Amino acid sequence: MFDLSHLESWAGLPFFSDDLDRIADQLGQDFLPPSNLTFAALERTLPDRTRVVIIGQDPYHTPGKADGLAFSIPDDFGGRLDSLGNIFKEIETDLGQTRSKTSLDDWADQGVLLLNTALTVPPGQPKAHAKLGWSKLVTQVITHLNDRPRAYILWGGPAQSYAKHIAGDHLILKSAHPSPLSCHRGFFGSRPFSTVNQWLIDRGQEPIHWADP
Repeated sequence: MFDLSHLESWAGLPFFSDDLDRIADQLGQDFLPPSNLTFAALERTLPDRTRVVIIGQDPYHTPGKADGLAFSIPDDFGGRLDSLGNIFKEIETDLGQTRSKTSLDDWADQGVLLLNTALTVPPGQPKAHAKLGWSKLVTQVITHLNDRPRAYILWGGPAQSYAKHIAGDHLILKSAHPSPLSCHRGFFGSRPFSTVNQWLIDRGQEPIHWADP
């Protein structure tokens, strides 16, 4: 079902030999994003290039909206932006810059790992795959990245539950999820983008270009 040939060093995580087949058996044929995009976040941002980790919840449950990168939406989707629209508002408030490009592939290419706590969802059924076992993969990814300091942005309760696995001299930012249901509970005004960039600059690294490329 899944082509793992582009995962490179991520493929050595125990999850792929110990747990993936069991999860795949429970997915059926109708899940989002499709199998060729399920691991897009890991494929696009390999461990040695990961500088920032943004953890969300589960993929968009509207067909054609999820592209395998947390919060990202294909540029040609044309529908509601929901969480991503609120992320754009915070970028403008925080940085005084604008973003309208909905695909976040340019973030991924700068070393931002955009990882959901569940990697799949059935169409129209949010959170339905939250307990399938994807948590093992997320935990292993975080543990694997404890080898050197990185910046973490944990949006929402499910993401924040993984903070206990982050060990070392990392930057950890927590706030409400950018969903329209929770964005006014602490997401707006949290200024994660400028905070991460200053942390990177202080360590001699290039900041992330969060606005339109």
